[in-house]
Amino acid sequence: MAKSNLQAAHDSTAFVTRITNHFQESILTMRQCMDDLAPSIAAGASRMIQALLSDRKILACGNGGSAADCQHFSAELLNRFERERPGLPAIALTTDTSTLTAIGNDYHFDDVFAKQLRALGQAGDVLLGITTSGNSRNVIRAVEAAHERGIICVVLNGRSGGEMSSVLGANDVNICVPGASTARIQEVHGLVIHCLCDLIDFQLLGQG
Repeated sequence: MAKSNLQAAHDSTAFVTRITNHFQESILTMRQCMDDLAPSIAAGASRMIQALLSDRKILACGNGGSAADCQHFSAELLNRFERERPGLPAIALTTDTSTLTAIGNDYHFDDVFAKQLRALGQAGDVLLGITTSGNSRNVIRAVEAAHERGIICVVLNGRSGGEMSSVLGANDVNICVPGASTARIQEVHGLVIHCLCDLIDFQLLGQG
């Protein structure tokens, strides 16, 4: 029993150290990219606000944790962020399993977002594409489909930007978080999503 207690105490100390390291690394990453990302976040929010004021919508796509971020973003718009307001039109293209699996089975997984975008997207809409590597083929295909439909793209990107950086147009916005850690990139993406939601509310509702 004594040995077990000692082991538990040792594990607890190691766990706390690792947790503290994660917090410190996350804070450092946020500080390092804050000034560089702020202008592109503002530009991305402006694209979204213009679309919403023109009775258009925002469509979001990504994979894995980025898919969850898409749902997070759309929920904040459709329901509310921190202030009471009417719902705003946003669609997460990551949620319909029948559609996703049908496209993946009948065509290719690379097309699961692009085909939805061609069916649901309209000129003046905004696509929010999220990829931590910049190389997610289905998100890149979605950007290409968006361009076909006259849809502006705001991309939450990571690392060196990957292939995504080469397919974005002059009117698109590339919010790219440098660094090698997927976890750290995703943490910054989460903050960026909250910044976008706050700026949308600030513009539509005024100072609160």
